[in-house]
Amino acid sequence: MKFYGPIGYAETVETKPGVWEEQITERMYYGDVTRNTRRLQSSETLNDDINVANEISIVADPFANEHFYSMRYVGFMGAKWKISNVEVQYPRLILTIGGVYNDG
Repeated sequence: MKFYGPIGYAETVETKPGVWEEQITERMYYGDVTRNTRRLQSSETLNDDINVANEISIVADPFANEHFYSMRYVGFMGAKWKISNVEVQYPRLILTIGGVYNDG
């Protein structure tokens, strides 16, 4: 399955003197979905949490190679998913995504 979508990068910036916050910048990437699975995880909330254990292989540009440590989420199938692991396999990055990303 082909992939084209945003990846969110977090950058810590000083918003006021002494106050640092993460700001997200999105960049668009092409790649392939190399594993596409999902599982329900029981929780103490009303509804079970949906988690995926997908792997997306993207063609990395110089920015991605230099900032892979600050990747936070991937936009995939209409939602933002947390990036739980990044594996460098130059010229690609293999992203493992997990639960839904909470940007609040």
